[in-house]
Amino acid sequence: MNWDYPNPHTCAVAATAADIDGLNHTNNAVYVKWCEQAAWAHSEALGLCLADYRRLDRAMAIRRSEYDYLLPTFGGEALLIGTWLVASDGKTRMQRRFQVVRVADGATVLRGCWDLVCIQLGTGRVSRMPEEFKSVYLPAVQGDQSAT
Repeated sequence: MNWDYPNPHTCAVAATAADIDGLNHTNNAVYVKWCEQAAWAHSEALGLCLADYRRLDRAMAIRRSEYDYLLPTFGGEALLIGTWLVASDGKTRMQRRFQVVRVADGATVLRGCWDLVCIQLGTGRVSRMPEEFKSVYLPAVQGDQSAT
């Protein structure tokens, strides 16, 4: 695969009949759901899960998201979602990227980006990343380590 960044965390997916919209291709909202699932899988693989977020009363929340839908996909096509953490200010912000690739021909069908901010779950307010977040997430950041 021709990935945008090295060593992606990948998840395999394929659209089911329920994922196909009136235009006979994968509905855009399905890609958003897949990206969320890939992000959680990556976080868990790194060592932080939802239970940890609750225990620490902190979470990395999406402040902004952007998706570029480049090519349509259809029911049953094998796809790989790659995701990376690509930037962080080391305090409150990180950026996560996504790339969805069709396995059959290696074509990139979607690119996405999330700007994330650390929040305190109890208040919903921006908060500094706890040391546990820093020790897990920051070593995984690829590319630009500066603020997003």
